[in-house]
Amino acid sequence: MTCRVQVSDTTEEAVRQAAEAIVRILRDAIEERGWASLALAGGRTPRPLYLQLAQSPYRTAVRWECIEWFWSDERPVPPDHPDSNYRLAVETLFSRITPPASRIHRLLTELDPREAARLYEATIRRVFGVDPTGIPRFDLILLGMGADGHIASLFLGTAALEEQQRLVVANEVPQLQATRLTFTPPLLRAARAILVLVTGEEKAPAVRDALEGPMDPKRLPAHLLRQVDGQVLWILDRAAASQLVSHRESCGSSQPNADLA
Repeated sequence: MTCRVQVSDTTEEAVRQAAEAIVRILRDAIEERGWASLALAGGRTPRPLYLQLAQSPYRTAVRWECIEWFWSDERPVPPDHPDSNYRLAVETLFSRITPPASRIHRLLTELDPREAARLYEATIRRVFGVDPTGIPRFDLILLGMGADGHIASLFLGTAALEEQQRLVVANEVPQLQATRLTFTPPLLRAARAILVLVTGEEKAPAVRDALEGPMDPKRLPAHLLRQVDGQVLWILDRAAASQLVSHRESCGSSQPNADLA
């Protein structure tokens, strides 16, 4: 794997850097294979990023109609609910770039969570043409990270962290008193590229631990990103990066990062 860290002075600049990276990765994938696969993130952090992608020059920089759209996690709420990650993408991005509906693959959150997870895994395998034992390779998975170090809906102490076969699961999260639908570690590890956008001073301790702490995904789920086969790009604003002791070319490495020189 390769892992790079880019630090921007402001949140707005971090969002622009993320939008440029997304465009570059997707254009390369489409040029190489004729289509691209993208898993969107949820939560509050992606909203300005999706709004950025919906504006010029990004809106016309990618053949959005060639992308298969997925979500790396979702809340078990109806698709029109204010907390729905799908609704967030519709309101901020799809309403402006209008990709074909047949290429938008939302989690069927109106179903029982376990059935929704099973069907989503089946959809992923169908789109990628992967048999029941194979692991698809997403061209790009977008992630944020919580102040507790969770990624997607892989939270500390939850069963999904131990999953080694399924691609999508309904994950019981006791600390939230809720169930979340989430990609699993095997699917994240297989990605060609993962982009992690983290902003805000409240996440600085988790950023430091994720990039410089001892490897232990059971303690900090974000450490799973050190096991990714492809590229991992962390894009941080200055506040989120404020507690980093040294900037690293590889996750867990002691080499300096040229991007931060």
